[in-house]
Amino acid sequence: PGPFGGPAGPGAGAIPPPPPGYPPYHAPGAPKQRRGVLVASLVAVLALLLCGGGGAAAFFTLRSTENGEGATEPTVAVENFLTAVYRERDARKAAGYVCAAARDDRKITAKVAELKRYAEQYSDARFRWTGPKVDNQTGDRATVTTRVTMTTSDEKVADQDLRFTVVQKTGWWVCEIA
Repeated sequence: PGPFGGPAGPGAGAIPPPPPGYPPYHAPGAPKQRRGVLVASLVAVLALLLCGGGGAAAFFTLRSTENGEGATEPTVAVENFLTAVYRERDARKAAGYVCAAARDDRKITAKVAELKRYAEQYSDARFRWTGPKVDNQTGDRATVTTRVTMTTSDEKVADQDLRFTVVQKTGWWVCEIA
């Protein structure tokens, strides 16, 4: 006979059915894992990654990202930029006078290429500009204006007034042109 008085054989040691009037017995499942500990660990790791990533982003944003020293004065930064673009037509050199926040090599290269095409359309196009003038300066920011004039050998003349926003970091850098 089996341990509960039933016959021994296949199924021996199985849990017998409950007596009438009692709820059926369910065998205990695998012990519950501590999900709270797992969730807390994942949240802690995620918070650490986010704080670390945020700290790194703040470091790279707030540190000086300018390469080189920049110009000694706001007007010198503008003069250097204009020379690189209009006389030398050198996008790489022009980019060297632009602040890191506004530096987009593709856009600068496209603008210089556009200027070259424009200049080639006209007979012996020459560019000159008025001496850059500081209109407004507060601390590490200045607004500089100038007028660029293109003259051709057949006496065509075109003027364009430009306003530059120049900022000081490790020297003065052109950051915006309007």
